[in-house]
Amino acid sequence: MVSSAAATAHPEPSGTSTPLSRRSQPIELAGTFVHEGHRLAYTEYGGGEHVVVLTHGIMFTRKMHAPLARSLARAGYRVVTLDLLGHGDSDRPGESWQYSMPAFAEQTLGLLDHLGVAQAVVGGTSLGANVALEVAVRAPERTRGIVVEMPVLDNAIVAGLLTFAPLLFAARFVPISVQAVAALAHRVPHGNQWVDVVTDTLDQEPSSMAALIHGVLFGRIAPPKSVRRTIRVPALVVGHQRDPIHPFGDADTLAADLPDAEFVEARSPIELRLDPRRLTESITEFIRRCCDQ
Repeated sequence: MVSSAAATAHPEPSGTSTPLSRRSQPIELAGTFVHEGHRLAYTEYGGGEHVVVLTHGIMFTRKMHAPLARSLARAGYRVVTLDLLGHGDSDRPGESWQYSMPAFAEQTLGLLDHLGVAQAVVGGTSLGANVALEVAVRAPERTRGIVVEMPVLDNAIVAGLLTFAPLLFAARFVPISVQAVAALAHRVPHGNQWVDVVTDTLDQEPSSMAALIHGVLFGRIAPPKSVRRTIRVPALVVGHQRDPIHPFGDADTLAADLPDAEFVEARSPIELRLDPRRLTESITEFIRRCCDQ
C-alpha cells in the first residue's frame, strides 16, 4: 500500500562552479507501506539498478540520511531511507513489545518485499547499524553488504542506560516534560537540514517514546559474538573515538568479529554529517564493490 508520492528536486544554489552532473539532484519520492498492521514511511532517491537501504539512529528519523542518500543516488544507486516503527512519519504504537532489533530488521526486509527488491546493501547508524547486522543474520541471501556506522555493542551498555533511562523515566512518569519539549520543537522554523533533524528528534509522544526505549534497552541489542562471526556478507564498519554510547572498542571488535569486514575510523561522531566527503567516498566505493560481485 503506497501513499500518493510527489517527486521533488533540490537544485544547489546558483553561482556555484560544480559540474552539472554533480549539481543535479536526484528525484525523491516519499511513500508508505503497511507491515504487520503498521504504516511505515520511506523516501526513495534516484533510480539506479542497485538498491541501498539506510536506517537511522534511535529517536531520529530518515531525514538524517538524506545528504548521504542524495550523494549515493548521484553515484547511480537507488537509495531508500526508512522510518522504523516509532520514528518519524511511521506509526508509533505505545506497547514496548512492538519494538526490538529483530522487529526492525523484519520491517527493513518488509520494505524490500514492498518494493519488489531481491537484494540490497543495508546500512545504518547506531540503532540502524545494529538493524543492518540483524538483517544480515536473518536474510544473508538478500544482503549484498552492510554499512555499520557507530554500532552499539557490549561496551556501550552502561553509557546507554545512563543516557536513556532518564528519558524513559520522564516519558513514563513526567510526560508533560516530553510534551513541552515537543511543543518547543514545533516552534522552531524548518528549512535547514540539521535543524529539521534535531527538531524532528525532539518531537516525541510520551507513550510511544517510553515504549520504544523500553523495548530496545531491555531486548536484544545486537547479535551475540558467536552469531556475528557467522555473518559472511561484506561489511564496512565505521567507528570513532570519544563517544561512550558508540565506543571505538565496539566498532573495532565488530570489524574483527565479522569474517569479511573492513574498518574505517571517522575523525568524530559528526564527520559524516558535517564534513562528509571522505566517508561518503569510502561508503560509495564499498557499495560499488558489493554490487559488482
